[in-house]
Amino acid sequence: MGFLGVTHSLTGRCWIGPDNLTERTAEAIAQKSDLPPSLCTVMARLGVNPEDAEQYLEPQLRTLLPDPRGLTDMTTASVRLLKALNESEKIAIFADYDVDGAASAALLLTWLGSFGSSATLYVPDRIDEGYGPNDAAMAALARDHDLIICVDCGTLSHGPISKAKAADIIVLDHHLGSETVPDCVAVVNPNRQDEIGDLGHLCAASVVFLCLVECGRLLRKVGCKAPDLMGYLDLVALATVADVAPLTGVNRAFVRQGLKVMATRSRPGLMALADQAKMDSAPGANHLGFLLGPRINAGGRIGQADLGARLLSTNNLEEAQKLSEYLDQLNVERRQIEDTVRAEAFAQAQERGFDTPLVWAAGEGWHPGVVGIVAARLKEAANRPAIVISLDGKEGKGSGRSVAGIDLGAAIHNLTQQGVLLKGGGHKMAAGFTVSQPLLQPAMEKLTKLLKEQGADKLSIFNLRLDSVLMPEAATTDLVAQLENAGPFGAGAPAPRFAFPSMAISFAKRVGENHLKIRFGDGLGTSIEAISFGAFDTALGPTLERHDGRRFHLAGRLEINKWQGKHSVQLRLEDAALTA
Repeated sequence: MGFLGVTHSLTGRCWIGPDNLTERTAEAIAQKSDLPPSLCTVMARLGVNPEDAEQYLEPQLRTLLPDPRGLTDMTTASVRLLKALNESEKIAIFADYDVDGAASAALLLTWLGSFGSSATLYVPDRIDEGYGPNDAAMAALARDHDLIICVDCGTLSHGPISKAKAADIIVLDHHLGSETVPDCVAVVNPNRQDEIGDLGHLCAASVVFLCLVECGRLLRKVGCKAPDLMGYLDLVALATVADVAPLTGVNRAFVRQGLKVMATRSRPGLMALADQAKMDSAPGANHLGFLLGPRINAGGRIGQADLGARLLSTNNLEEAQKLSEYLDQLNVERRQIEDTVRAEAFAQAQERGFDTPLVWAAGEGWHPGVVGIVAARLKEAANRPAIVISLDGKEGKGSGRSVAGIDLGAAIHNLTQQGVLLKGGGHKMAAGFTVSQPLLQPAMEKLTKLLKEQGADKLSIFNLRLDSVLMPEAATTDLVAQLENAGPFGAGAPAPRFAFPSMAISFAKRVGENHLKIRFGDGLGTSIEAISFGAFDTALGPTLERHDGRRFHLAGRLEINKWQGKHSVQLRLEDAALTA
């Protein structure tokens, strides 16, 4: 039985409300606080204990920040980095080409720059070199540098690291490791096989940040001044959101504080990119994931791989403006390439079916730089792990995205260990691999089987999860502000969604090509405006536009609409169902 009796909405979904445990926890939170019932339900769904409710709304980094020394090799890595700094050694940073890699490199470059030191930045070309360290690059860097720091990569690079014997190597990573680690000075990674801590949800930039925290502790121990790392959290927040790390625990605190830092517009690269992206409000998690992240990624996808790291680390506003303009242009090109690949991939995947444990597509000549983002689109459409593969006649380079509860990285690692894949790696939510083209079909069959064993075939495509019922008079700007305090929302912490039952529509108008704007209320005086993007792609738009006085259950997310200096509550309408 669906929530409010909705088993098949206008978009074809079944509505799911809070379970009994969530409702009981919400009641307990309400009894211990003066918080609105709707907020209590959201917090209960997020796993907040009644005793911790007030503290949860104001997370303090100083209480949530883990001791960096809890990570294996962290002290060793920090001591070696400080030695390189103190002795003016030549340092190279080998970074991945995505946002997490760029932010990780920028953290180190910024930190070194605060001491008047610098480092060589090396970011491999996605197409020519692929992900992670390679033999030629590592050997070349080792000839000219004393220390190489691999960020957001390196945990599985046993061979390439062995080619860099002339230099010391530190790995600061978060990707799933194998039974052994490369032979080097230190491998700091919460997802090492021998790591016993509970920090596997950290992105690479967070690992780098913790390394700098430990460096600061060591410096203060001997009476030296260390940079104030709070100002670095804008980079950590950006990487956390862009890498789809779960926004729980310390990650939530990183993003909350990082957004405050970003609002000061003190980092030239992020300031220039925000202006280029026409951000006209205080930064939020959505801005990081959908405006800034894709532009920074564009360099690594179809352009020059090091553009993102250079933008994030520059102190020169003129350079930042030029780089942001170039990345914006590349992002436009990326979208055009993506549209073509996405259309072909969706057609192919739909033919196989969206109800299988793995949704996948492969195409000859598809640009390797966009397969990951197309996989993300497939994942969103099917609510299943998704893989998209670019074929070149001999091999296929695949990129995958997963959903909560399904560990794609572990499955890819399993197949790589078996020799089914030529190479591969990743983490729970994202992974990449290379496969011999003749083995493509059996590899996908084996991957499908592994994901089915994790329960990927049991995921529902058509469910819409709602937190509670809400009436128009309760949807105030104060409530929206309180809900925002329970955030930020994203991976691992879905945004609150509410159902407005039996609403009358007083105004409905199509806006743009396929969007819908309405005003609705309960007939008791209070009314709310709502906007539904892409409404006319489904039955939602036409049905509500021609409502004919009928009443509907409406569902979506609350937000603040700012217009001509006035603030009002608006519903981001996602679904509706005719009242029985």
